[in-house]
Amino acid sequence: MIKSRNFLKKMGFVSHDIENRKRRNLIMAKKVLIISTSLRGGSNSDILAKECVKGAKEAGHDVEYISLKGKEIKYCVGCLSCQKTGMCVLKDDVADIMAKVKDAEVIVYATPIYYYEMCGQMKTLLDRLNPLYSTDYSFRDIYMIATAAENDESAFEKAYNGLQGWVDCFEKASLKGIVCGGGIDAANTAADHVDVMKKAYELGKEL
Repeated sequence: MIKSRNFLKKMGFVSHDIENRKRRNLIMAKKVLIISTSLRGGSNSDILAKECVKGAKEAGHDVEYISLKGKEIKYCVGCLSCQKTGMCVLKDDVADIMAKVKDAEVIVYATPIYYYEMCGQMKTLLDRLNPLYSTDYSFRDIYMIATAAENDESAFEKAYNGLQGWVDCFEKASLKGIVCGGGIDAANTAADHVDVMKKAYELGKEL
């Protein structure tokens, strides 16, 4: 378990990293994929994801946004045939999503926090991306955007650690940071939290 102080430091290094890169003038256009995993109408994490899209586009990045809403994503059955064939035996919308994940240089996952974890749709998608393990994937930098009703940084730790577990399986990739939207409960209220909206926008701007 990450201690709260260390976790806050992890939260902060998104903006810290941005400032360092600004000073070094190293910001370059990248192929960015932003995946909104919430199925909720008026999703707050989706609102932040779209704010991140806005910032990334304004920065000149090649940006694609995907929402899992309306997508058919079956559960992984653990057959591991993908490790031999590089393809999943299940036929649904994951194949198209996986191709975009494989080709992206930067991936931002947006999720609501449910029971102190990432939402089920996000976890199911991560499981289904197993065929990428043995491929020449392009992604290097991974970020998370998350919203929670509880206004405490500890509410995000397990979800962040869960994504870290997925990233750890891809040795060329690293988890760079998180934008946390705590105290955001009712639908369609993320925009009222100006500070968090700004952080999501700045994340996109400086990916």
